[in-house]
Amino acid sequence: MIKFENVSKIYKEDLHALEDINLEIQPGEFVSVVGHSGAGKSTLLKMIYIDERPTAGEILFDDESLITLKKSKIPEHRRNIGTIFQDFKLLKRKTVFENVAFALEVCGEPEKEIQEDVPKILDIVGLGEKMEAYPEELSAGQQQKLAIARALIHKPMVIVADEPTGNMDPDSSMEILKLLLKINKLGTTVILATHDKVIVDKAAKRVICLEEGRVKCDDPKGKYNVK
Repeated sequence: MIKFENVSKIYKEDLHALEDINLEIQPGEFVSVVGHSGAGKSTLLKMIYIDERPTAGEILFDDESLITLKKSKIPEHRRNIGTIFQDFKLLKRKTVFENVAFALEVCGEPEKEIQEDVPKILDIVGLGEKMEAYPEELSAGQQQKLAIARALIHKPMVIVADEPTGNMDPDSSMEILKLLLKINKLGTTVILATHDKVIVDKAAKRVICLEEGRVKCDDPKGKYNVK
């Protein structure tokens, strides 16, 4: 599904964010990407939703090259990918329902579908009874669940999560992991970049460890082994 072939990203002559990356992620996988700050985790994720372009190499998504993909096709490509970040990026003046609905409205989806689909997604993430609440009335864990609901609303092939539990207590972090595992079990590929050793070890899924922009290890059922 996702394939990196000899991918490098150089920001400056002395700053290699990624160097000669070769890896493949299959449909339905759950992959944790780990490594110290500056190891290249976020850059790797950004390549998938084309927020960054590689300096060299090839990236394939569902057998289509992301290197030669036209600018006009990028929005369509991004609808296949749900993105989740540490800072939630919620719309503070919109309710829980409106935050998710807005993602459909900007794509011109019919109102009937919006009214049907949004409650279903909110039920999946456990916010079915919070539809009229505003983000500031939610806990950090609930706000991240809302961000996940918004990422899911287009029924993406892949969820890309960059440090989604970075601002949370251990219990909330575990709730988010359980939700991501649930989404993965329903068939969505999940790629999680994190520093959280407990989360990675609890997931007990494939672990890709980056060190100075290179793949140091790729373990099918690994542990967080960054020293």
